[in-house]
Amino acid sequence: MDSLTSPSTAVVPRIDTVTPAAALPGGEVELAGKHLGPDGSTLPAVLLGENPAMVLMSRSERLVFRVPPSSSTAMLQIRSHGQTSNQVPLRVARQLTDGLHSVSNPVVSRSGTIFATISGPRGKQMPVSVMRISADGHGTPFVSGLMNPTGLALNEAGDLFVTSRAEGTVYQIDPVGDSTEYATGMGVATGCAFDRNGNLYVGDRSGTIFKIAPDREIFVHATLEPSVSAYHLAVDIEGRLYVTGPTLSSNEAIWMIEPNGDTREWFRGLGRPQGMAISREGDIYLAACLKGQRGIVRVTPNGEASLALAGPNLVGIAFSPVGTTILATNDAVFEVDLGVEGMELF
Repeated sequence: MDSLTSPSTAVVPRIDTVTPAAALPGGEVELAGKHLGPDGSTLPAVLLGENPAMVLMSRSERLVFRVPPSSSTAMLQIRSHGQTSNQVPLRVARQLTDGLHSVSNPVVSRSGTIFATISGPRGKQMPVSVMRISADGHGTPFVSGLMNPTGLALNEAGDLFVTSRAEGTVYQIDPVGDSTEYATGMGVATGCAFDRNGNLYVGDRSGTIFKIAPDREIFVHATLEPSVSAYHLAVDIEGRLYVTGPTLSSNEAIWMIEPNGDTREWFRGLGRPQGMAISREGDIYLAACLKGQRGIVRVTPNGEASLALAGPNLVGIAFSPVGTTILATNDAVFEVDLGVEGMELF
């Protein structure tokens, strides 16, 4: 037998790590291992289950591929040099529904119902403002008549609140989807979030974070650099408010605002950070770009950042009560199991 093809010397590809371990269809995933480079001029074949994936970069110890459309969670393997690698798992988010226009976080009720917006172009009112999506992915119109709905938040009672960036108004939604004005004069009202004391924070992307007390008295809670798109908000169990607001920089920050309004930079190093959610451990998960990689970034309380999920066009994230993670792109909502539980404020 020729020594180049004998069992003792066969060039067998091996996958050691998958980064990140989860992705949307279309996300770019990196493999590290051995013998991952081309066989002459022939690129390795990457298979996710039975689906072939596009190889974007191939080196001996590193390979990058794009998760194929319509794929699902499956075992991943490489075929090269006439050999097949070991198999490793890759979690792929499942699309629940599309036809949306989200510009911030979705929200999830205690029963697992998901709410997401159809925001529409600036100054244009869409036929449906907010969609209600069941756990099995069935979407039904829930709210109509709002101009450019943007931020969503649920209070302790489970009532839904929606901001209109066109009107600077916050609306409260009743169980059948009818809306009433809750607060006005919020500027370009974008992201919103409740704390455990019933205060509602609203981000006016022109530079102000408003605090609306339970009696609807309005305060200026903090001021920040204006955003070109929106402020995105999340509150932890101690009442600290975390804010992102994309500008034209590629080195953006997450800001932390104390309950007394003191503001400081909490983490810097992100590209276009958008919607975020906080885990039970206090890690922040947000839609952003980290070192050129787009997806969901995890930032720990001690400032360590890593890519938790790869995927394009992400704008928001929410943790569901059943332990899954809900993701919003510009036009769709996905579900994936990242093994993360959300922080419970109420």
